[in-house]
Amino acid sequence: MSKNLDEIDLKILSEIQADGRITNVELAKRVGISPPPCLRRVRTLEEEGYITGYRGLLDPRKLGFDVTVFASVHLSSQADADLKAFEEFVRSEPLVRECWMLSGEVDFILKCVAPDMATFQEFVTHLTAAPHVRNVRTSLVLHNSKYEAAVPLEVKGRS
Repeated sequence: MSKNLDEIDLKILSEIQADGRITNVELAKRVGISPPPCLRRVRTLEEEGYITGYRGLLDPRKLGFDVTVFASVHLSSQADADLKAFEEFVRSEPLVRECWMLSGEVDFILKCVAPDMATFQEFVTHLTAAPHVRNVRTSLVLHNSKYEAAVPLEVKGRS
């Protein structure tokens, strides 16, 4: 964390993370400053990249995306150009919601959502045929016990 963040900045980040639709007036009240400096701080946090965007969190199941799968991908080559080519491939795939490069025996793990298993299986066929993909192993999500899209700012406050 940057040494430039003070207690008020951390409060602002925490409040925005909890409610991205909060008004500046309400945010200022919650963090204990007046609205104009609060807005300046928010804009600075955005400009410095601490706040990367605002979005609504949607329930995939209510929207008909009943299948969530993690796909572990092992590439046949870890050359920089091949890794970048795979990342570019994944960015163009709408079923892939997250892509993480890992150390160890798996090169990438993908979080995918699909409306049904047939659609996901079509994607796996497409994925296994992608350049430099050696193998793909999938794990179907049965249940999600915890989902936190937020950064645990409260942990930083303890140190």
